[in-house]
Amino acid sequence: MTGPGAPTGAGIGARIGRWLVDRWVFGVGLLVLGYLLLPVAVVAGLSFNRPSSRLSYDFNEFTWDNWRQPCATSDMCDAVLRSVQIGFLTTAGATILGTLMAFALVRHRFRGRSAVNLLIFLPMATPELVMGSSLLTLFVAGAVPLGFWTVVTAHVMFCLSFVVVTVKARLAGMDTRLEEAAMDLYASEWQTFRLVTLPLVLPGIVAAALLAFSLSFDDFIVTNFNSGTTVTFPMYVWGAAQRGIPPQVNVVGTAMFAVALLLVVLGGALGRRRGQVSPRSRA
Repeated sequence: MTGPGAPTGAGIGARIGRWLVDRWVFGVGLLVLGYLLLPVAVVAGLSFNRPSSRLSYDFNEFTWDNWRQPCATSDMCDAVLRSVQIGFLTTAGATILGTLMAFALVRHRFRGRSAVNLLIFLPMATPELVMGSSLLTLFVAGAVPLGFWTVVTAHVMFCLSFVVVTVKARLAGMDTRLEEAAMDLYASEWQTFRLVTLPLVLPGIVAAALLAFSLSFDDFIVTNFNSGTTVTFPMYVWGAAQRGIPPQVNVVGTAMFAVALLLVVLGGALGRRRGQVSPRSRA
């Protein structure tokens, strides 16, 4: 195509250069995201690998056997199940206690409130080594036998701060005039909480619960101090590294990442759908 309206090489180059300049932040963000996800991609690839030896991590041969038989190593599946049980119990305890504390700190004024707000951040800032050894000293001083329940208690202790901070952020950004309007329309306190407050705070509570579960499932240092003879999945991986990590470990890691990604996608889709439905309902 030729003529006065035909794009020249210089014009195309200028357009490409302008497009890159306008979107360089987006491009850098994609590069950083790719760098962060590179280890996950390696783990996902190794989940389809048949290693040449137990101590080899190079890609040797493609196979589906690791996914067909994820529990080929029974000790690993027992450790995964135990970590899931601890994670659910920790999530329930930390979410309930943390949500109640967040409501008390945001909605009420009491003596020592500023000190409590400061103390909430200490477990988040304290190294896990100090946290684990302190909890171990507490359990030993109280003659509490180390095991499953001491791990659950320890996990609730360090997950509590993350739940409080997450729910507090949601409560601080909530418009209290919505609750006042509901009570002006003769709603009782329980009806206002159930129909107005809880739905508005629920995304923050769910986010805090997911964060607590991931922190509990992933923890090694605090668990190692307070587990006794209880073996969780991170502790199993640490012990197996000395004699060769089975490829099914990569299957568990890939599956956990896929579940987390699915939850994030579903949450985003539901939020977008709720945002599209709301204007229609107001109309």
